[in-house]
Amino acid sequence: MPTLVHTQHCGRVLVATLSRPPVNALDDELIVQLHAVLDSAVADDGVSVLHIRSEQRVFSAGADLALIRDCFATAHGPDAMTEVVRHMQRLYQRLEAAPLATLAEIGGAALGGGLELALACDFRAAALDAQLGLPEAGLGLLPGAGGTQRLTRLCGPGVAKRLILGAEVISGEQALQLGIVQWALPREQLAASSRELAARLATLPKAALAANKRCIAAQSDPQRDGYADEIAETRKLYDHPETRLRVSAFLARSGSRTRKEVA
Repeated sequence: MPTLVHTQHCGRVLVATLSRPPVNALDDELIVQLHAVLDSAVADDGVSVLHIRSEQRVFSAGADLALIRDCFATAHGPDAMTEVVRHMQRLYQRLEAAPLATLAEIGGAALGGGLELALACDFRAAALDAQLGLPEAGLGLLPGAGGTQRLTRLCGPGVAKRLILGAEVISGEQALQLGIVQWALPREQLAASSRELAARLATLPKAALAANKRCIAAQSDPQRDGYADEIAETRKLYDHPETRLRVSAFLARSGSRTRKEVA
């Protein structure tokens, strides 16, 4: 079984590099391997950031065309393809809720399920000339692995309708203007900038990143009381060993500065 996702630890960052030539097309095996990478990152207390990137010329062009062709060639094909989309949706739900920071480095095209993968991450950095889009409507379909929900939540219904109903593909620069990505950079600067961002995020405690993510998620969930969640998560963090160490060190530094100022 070929390795479709290569991983490397860089301090507290787990770099996951998509490697399914030629366009990182999503199929069951790639989805399974991404689940395994996510399992590893979540279980490892020494990992606080998952950085997803590609070694191909694209980030991911979406669902595997051969898989789609095979599914549509049989009577049971539509049900089989729906299951693939369901598996993608489940992976992206896990990625979105993962108790660590996630970063998608979009160096090339991110289309369909590939953009949906990036939308499930906390942070997105794209090359200025990268292509991003959810063009499924042009095939009579919809972005069913979370695209209609996440893009609408992220940018509002106006932008979501423009891209999804219009099957529009935009550049990384346009994606920054619309709020789909947080950073857009010249292609030659993207990799280094993404590494620096991941390293900076990795200086923050994993428990704090997870708690903040849960509270932010509560804002869009009508079944949750985000203010109550803030209090509950704050109380748990006060007891966390790393929080206590960091607060103690901060207070010691502050006290030292205050004594010097008084003197």
